[in-house]
Amino acid sequence: MNWKKVAIAAGVGALAGYVVKEQVANKQGVTPEKALKIAKEAFKKQGPISGSWIYMKPEELNKNGINYDVYRGGISKNQDGETSQFEFFIDSETGTIIDVTEQTA
Repeated sequence: MNWKKVAIAAGVGALAGYVVKEQVANKQGVTPEKALKIAKEAFKKQGPISGSWIYMKPEELNKNGINYDVYRGGISKNQDGETSQFEFFIDSETGTIIDVTEQTA
């Protein structure tokens, strides 16, 4: 077989592999770790946080008649000597914070 054809075939194969890898990476959306990082960065703008958590498995959320696949998590903050708890929902595809609610005791 001609070496030129082998080189071209190898180049096309490598390019196809790269394209498939990028498509798969884009399809996966946001990881739970990245979602938690997004939430922590948003909450840190209003002051320091004292704790955080996130469920690793996406769940469904219906907000204003629209269904989202979201990660659910929480943030603890110390405000005026008291601890406040917040629950958040982040879109698992885009990383957009969909909803935040303050938890009451």
